[in-house]
Amino acid sequence: MSEDATAEHPPRLRRYHARWHRGLRFVAQRMLLRPVVSAVTTTTVEGTDNVDGLKGPFILVANHCSHLDTGVLISQLPYRLTKRLTVGAAADYFYARWWVKAMTSLFFNTYPIERTGGTGKAKGMSQRLLKSGLPILLFPEGTRSRDGVMRRFKPGAAALSTSTGVPCLPVALIGTHEAMPVGRFWPVPGRPRVRILVGRPMRPQAGESVREFSDRLAQRISTMQTMQTPYVVGDARRDGHGRRSQEEAS
Repeated sequence: MSEDATAEHPPRLRRYHARWHRGLRFVAQRMLLRPVVSAVTTTTVEGTDNVDGLKGPFILVANHCSHLDTGVLISQLPYRLTKRLTVGAAADYFYARWWVKAMTSLFFNTYPIERTGGTGKAKGMSQRLLKSGLPILLFPEGTRSRDGVMRRFKPGAAALSTSTGVPCLPVALIGTHEAMPVGRFWPVPGRPRVRILVGRPMRPQAGESVREFSDRLAQRISTMQTMQTPYVVGDARRDGHGRRSQEEAS
């Protein structure tokens, strides 16, 4: 099925597959947002070779401590990762006013997420988008960290990976809290340094619960932050014979 065959998708998903909307997003993200982000920060992206073989939908999972996070990811990651990327956004925050909804939709290709566990139209959108072939971006902490310290992940991203078979792509953001902490609406002067560390795709392992996988995702991102590198040896989880998992050995 062609990615532009929007008529074959349910009405609520057609915009995310539409060529016209992708064209508008390219202008907004690459010709408008990217130069602005590059002008106010010094951003580098590392580890893109970790996703050379990544195909199909994926769940981009990142730490979250600034409103700058989404803009940096959308505008600075390679276009092959962001071309069709959809971004989960809190319905109570970004969808409460029509003009905020319109702007975030254009620049970030957002879809609503009910943080309060609602049962409205937004329920199940993440799974529907993944099943239709689109990657999604989630911040599993659920909200921005006020002090820059990563909080324990909520299990939603891990549960989606487990139920759909789609891999999670761990990404560590370094410097966005210092560049634009909670309470600021523009980055601090001086083009602060921001680093995007792209890790290897991860999948749940045999016998691993959703919570265990979620914690392992968080640990991988925390390790990338601590070691300051996207090239991290697999975690210590081993099978019953003491062998490393296939993911770790690869």
